[in-house]
Amino acid sequence: MSELDLLRGAIDEVDRQIVTLFERRMEVTQRVGEYKKQVGMPVLDPKRERDVLQKKIDWLHDPELKTDVTTLYETIMALSRKQQRKLVHEGTELASFARYAAALADCREPVEHPRVVYQGEPGAYSEMAAIDFFGPDVAAKGLYQFEDPFEALRKGEADYAVLPIENSSTGAIRQVYDLLAQYQCYIVGETTVRVRHCLMALPGTKLEDIDTVYSHEQGLFQCEQFLNQYPHWRRIAQADTAGSAKLVAEQHDPTKAAICSTQAAELYGLEILAEGVNSNSQNTTRFVVISPKMELREGRDKVCISFTTPHESGSLHEVLTIFAVHGLNLVRLESRPIPEHSWEYMFFTEFLGNLTDPEMDGVMHELTQTTEDLRVFGNFQANLD
Repeated sequence: MSELDLLRGAIDEVDRQIVTLFERRMEVTQRVGEYKKQVGMPVLDPKRERDVLQKKIDWLHDPELKTDVTTLYETIMALSRKQQRKLVHEGTELASFARYAAALADCREPVEHPRVVYQGEPGAYSEMAAIDFFGPDVAAKGLYQFEDPFEALRKGEADYAVLPIENSSTGAIRQVYDLLAQYQCYIVGETTVRVRHCLMALPGTKLEDIDTVYSHEQGLFQCEQFLNQYPHWRRIAQADTAGSAKLVAEQHDPTKAAICSTQAAELYGLEILAEGVNSNSQNTTRFVVISPKMELREGRDKVCISFTTPHESGSLHEVLTIFAVHGLNLVRLESRPIPEHSWEYMFFTEFLGNLTDPEMDGVMHELTQTTEDLRVFGNFQANLD
C-alpha cells in the first residue's frame, strides 16, 4: 500500500468521525428547535451565532485556519437554521419580511389589454422588447428618459413599463438599477432582444461625408471598434438609439449619422451605410417588464431581490451561504453604490425559485434576518433565449 493510500485511509477515518459527530450535532439542534418553538423564540440569534463563531476560532491551534473554520461553521449553522425552521413558523416581526408578505398578499392578475410605456422613440429596441413580450397589438408608448416610465406607473398612467437592464457586451444599465431601488415597483417578466446596430444617414450620404455620429451611450460603447476606424467622427450620446435616427432625419444634414436598428432606418427614411457595426455579433440586451404591483404569472421560476449587508467581514458570504444551503441557484449578483453613503453598496440578486414553494418562507426569513433593508422585486419566468 502506497503512502498516498495510507493518507487517504486516514482522511476517511477522520471523515467518519466528523459525520458521526455532525449527526449528533443535528440531533441536538433539532431539540433546540423544539425548545424555540415551545417558548416562541426566533430561529436566528445573530449575537449568539457571532459568539459561537468566535468560540470556534478561539479553539484553533493554527490561527491560519481562522477563515476556513468560520466558513465551515457558517455552513453548519445555516443547515441547523434550515432544520429548525421546519418546526418554528415565524411571523412578520421584521419590517423587510412584513413588506414582502404584504406585497405577496396584494399581488394582482396580469392586466388584459395593458397600457405599456418604454424609454425611447418608436423604432427603439425597447419598443421591440415590448412587442416581443406583449404581442404585436400592444398599445405601447415611448417616453423620453429612463425615469419617465417609472413616473407613469406611479401616477397610474400605465400598467407596465419595459426597460433595458443589462447588455451582454457592456453589462448592467446602471440607471435602471438605481431607479428600481428608488421606486416601489415589481418585475413581472423579462425578455431579450438581439441587438444589430447599423450606421445610417440621409439617402445618398457617403462615409467620407460624415463628421458626427449619434446614438445612445450604450450603442456608442457597443460599436467602439467600428467607430475607432473613424477617429475624426464626433460621438454624441442621445437619450436612445431610435431618437438618434429621428434627429438625423430632422436635421437634413448629410454630415450627421446615427447608430440604431434597421427598423429605425426604415421608420425615419434613412439609408443604411453599414450593418452589424456592434463589436459583439451576439450582442443581446435583456429587458425587464415592471409593474406597480407584484404578479405571480404561470411559469415563474426566477426571484429578484435587493439588500444591503452590515459593514463587517464575511457578511456577504453569510448571505450567500443561505442560497447554497437551500440549494438555490444564484444566477446574478450586481452591486450599486448607495447614495449619500460613500463606499457602501446595495446588492441586486437573482436566483431560481418560486415564492409560493413551501420552503420559501423560511428562506425569506433567513434573508431578512441576515441582511439589512431586503426588498423583493418579484417572481417571474426566466426568458433569456
